[in-house]
Amino acid sequence: MRTPLSVVIGAGGTGGHIYPGLALADALRRARPDARVSFVGTTRGLEGGLVPAAGYRLHTVDMIPFDPALGARRYLLPAALLKSGAQARAVLREQGAQVAVGMGGYPSAPVVLGARLAGLPSLIHESNAVPGRANRFAARLTRNVAVAFDTGHLPGATTTGMPVAAAIAGLDRAALRAEARRALGVPDRARLVLFNGGSLGAARLTEAAVGLSHRWAARDDVHLLVKTGPAALAETARRLGPIGRAVPYLDRMDLAYAAADLVVCRAGSATVAELATVGVPAVLVPYPHAPGDHQTHNARVLTDAGAGLLLADADTTAERLDALVGPLLADPARLAAMSGAADPGPHARAAELLAERVIALAPHTTSAPHTSSYERQNAA
Repeated sequence: MRTPLSVVIGAGGTGGHIYPGLALADALRRARPDARVSFVGTTRGLEGGLVPAAGYRLHTVDMIPFDPALGARRYLLPAALLKSGAQARAVLREQGAQVAVGMGGYPSAPVVLGARLAGLPSLIHESNAVPGRANRFAARLTRNVAVAFDTGHLPGATTTGMPVAAAIAGLDRAALRAEARRALGVPDRARLVLFNGGSLGAARLTEAAVGLSHRWAARDDVHLLVKTGPAALAETARRLGPIGRAVPYLDRMDLAYAAADLVVCRAGSATVAELATVGVPAVLVPYPHAPGDHQTHNARVLTDAGAGLLLADADTTAERLDALVGPLLADPARLAAMSGAADPGPHARAAELLAERVIALAPHTTSAPHTSSYERQNAA
């Protein structure tokens, strides 16, 4: 009799780590309906709301970020990692876990370390074109490494793509476009520019959108949809010109992508993978303080292919967007060419590919996952 699959996923901090982890969890449940999947995170990140809302249990550990900006506190990192690794090991044992997965963000390293301490197989997935500090450390603890983008920064890694939600993976923009525009209140014949600053919005993009809404106030052929994050919603809504609309978040990104003619956005790995999958032209504004400038490297996955344009954060003003976006919206052929240049790669199947790898690491016997023979054969 086959042992029910039990997997613990470490993912936290930002939506760029959490949403791919949730997509993997959903794929595991599709493949194994009796699977038990839970998450490890911290009390500080977005996982506290997103993971339970998606129907998965969240365990928390005490972990500090892999961040040089901590100053003297960075010397506490080894002790904090050992403590959180021991906490993660306890979670793995409590859940009867067979496999641990690190999806990036600072909860990822404790889970992989906990698996090493428990003698369990583990796998990490690196979502960015340049690996983060947590995953660079975790990659030393396991031979099983998957990446979203084949950039060569983690030798020996398998390129699975970036797990995206099923609604994005199977999106038919043309078929959904009319419904999407009605749902989002886009006026007839208006082109929609979507400003997407990530999970919490981006002040630079929001400010540029406000300015652009006033520069284009007399136009009836353009509509701006600005995702602000909850904190900036009221102020942005008050300041936006008549062609703009502010929302705190978008729980149906498939509708947003289907309705949009152009996206102005940050270059988080999840956003880049979604844009590549669905083929929406984009102006990418990398967050300038991202570790290792990884958002610029992410953006080049699209810009080098001709599917997007790169704009520096400091240059993202209403005036610059007027000069850049205005001609794009007036040139449907160029927008179509940008859309066609997007390479969907394996992202639409990434969740399933990653789930297959996780399942392959799990034992297929009824023996307890912590026997000495299992540990000798499967410890990474």
